[in-house]
Amino acid sequence: MTIRTILVDDEPLAIQGLELRLQAFDDVEIVEKCMNGREAIRAIKTHKPDLVFLDIQMPGFDGFSVVQGLMEVEPPLFVFVTAYSDHALRAFEAQAVDYLMKPVEESRLADTLDRVRQRLSEKRGAEEVDRLKEVLAEHAPEAAAAADITDGGSADLASNRFEKLINIKDRGQIFRVDVDTIERIDAAGDYMCIYTGDNTLILRETMKDLEKRLDPRRFQRVHRSTIVNLDLVKQVKPHTNGECFLVLGSGAQVKVSRSYRDVVARFVH
Repeated sequence: MTIRTILVDDEPLAIQGLELRLQAFDDVEIVEKCMNGREAIRAIKTHKPDLVFLDIQMPGFDGFSVVQGLMEVEPPLFVFVTAYSDHALRAFEAQAVDYLMKPVEESRLADTLDRVRQRLSEKRGAEEVDRLKEVLAEHAPEAAAAADITDGGSADLASNRFEKLINIKDRGQIFRVDVDTIERIDAAGDYMCIYTGDNTLILRETMKDLEKRLDPRRFQRVHRSTIVNLDLVKQVKPHTNGECFLVLGSGAQVKVSRSYRDVVARFVH
């Protein structure tokens, strides 16, 4: 797997230094080098790279403006590179793969590329599943329907499109939350209360958007404003009027409304 890469920095020496360090990685191919944000946007739209090392502090059109300028296309993976540590929070908010401080250390660069390879592998696996489903839907619709309800095989690859880590800015800090630890999520307008085993965090996002990022085979809505991690359900307690309570690993109890009872019944046995 070749990682087609663009380097963006207004300092020529910074680009040369990063290019020199990247020569140690045989799977990295530098397809373009840009000196400012506007050049970067044009190059990204033209070359459609897998990865962009993006300097944040550039005159006129900074790194965050580059990311915003690519909203109408499928963006590459971004690694922010800067000499200023106070940009770290915004970098994680922008869903960057990683954040590197100048001068870039070789060991940190190696760790970053490991993360990039993992993300690209997951992305390409999901794309292969989508292409297979398109072919099946056209030429073998019955097989396509079976693939949608089969666990394992291509379904396992399809699960790779969902988030494994979610960045949450709360109380002036960035928390990198493993979705496996999320027990339940409660909605409060455009804010989500994320409950893990030992913490409660607030995420500014709608429930509709958050649902798209979570594997529906594990995370199911059981109430108009509640999502539950079904893997962490320890007990189901019947209630009146066709409702029930799910008892979670922490001991918390979540009511399942009647309109969602059938959905939960497919997953909880």
